[in-house]
Amino acid sequence: MTLVPLPELLGDAARGAYAVGYFEAWDSYSLDAVVEAAEEERAPVILGFGCLLVDQGWLEAGGIETFAALGRAAAERARVPAALLLNEARSVEHALRGLDAGFNAAMVHGASTEDVARLVAEARAHGAAVEAELGELPTGDDAARASLTHPEEAAAYVAETGVDCLAVSVGNVHVLEGRTAEIDLDRLEAIHRAVSTPLAIHGGTSFPAKLVPDAIARGVAKFNVGTALKRAFLAGLASAGLEGDPHGLLGSRGSADVLSVGAKRMRGVVQELIRLYGASGRG
Repeated sequence: MTLVPLPELLGDAARGAYAVGYFEAWDSYSLDAVVEAAEEERAPVILGFGCLLVDQGWLEAGGIETFAALGRAAAERARVPAALLLNEARSVEHALRGLDAGFNAAMVHGASTEDVARLVAEARAHGAAVEAELGELPTGDDAARASLTHPEEAAAYVAETGVDCLAVSVGNVHVLEGRTAEIDLDRLEAIHRAVSTPLAIHGGTSFPAKLVPDAIARGVAKFNVGTALKRAFLAGLASAGLEGDPHGLLGSRGSADVLSVGAKRMRGVVQELIRLYGASGRG
């Protein structure tokens, strides 16, 4: 299946009262786990890779293009609708490299309004979409870094930049494990009333499961998840034995391959989240 535009996936989700998951991958094993989970659930999905926690020297030396090649190949063989996002690029230039290489959506972390508007204009020429974030999420327990999204500012920002998806800060937290975040549903409702653009929630690992339907009813069409997936993958690795034929244990793609064991554990988490977001059977 060819790549599907991100606005199409999010528009379908908004009309159908469900959300699409962006399940962040970091290699071919984790990417395959996301595709297989989405196919098993017959769900649309947003494939992609994040830049924020990846070595910048590696990205500069061709890592963005490597990610794009992996993602395009996976999306084109997927049996469900899929978009391909370069998430939290460090600069507009990195985002544009991603679009040139084959991503059909991009987001720049911490970009100015002017830079986002420039990226939107460039993305249109690629037939691609742009997500942006207004406000700032804290990381872990560092609540001091939080900057919440204001509804009036969100309306002005969307009008000025023309973004296709707006990630918001309403109490959600990046890389938070062991407890759930405190979500301000009233703020989310006010943002939804102020803008018609689909909303995204980053920090999906700690987003309270019981509030997912409430968030979807308030305009959220996309959840980002990363930490929970890496934690599941690592748990799979830890459960796998490391004694035996090195060729079977690493890179064989067989049942003894420790990376396949990690991917299998991760795939189960992705499937659970797809069901939570109401996306099963929508693809």
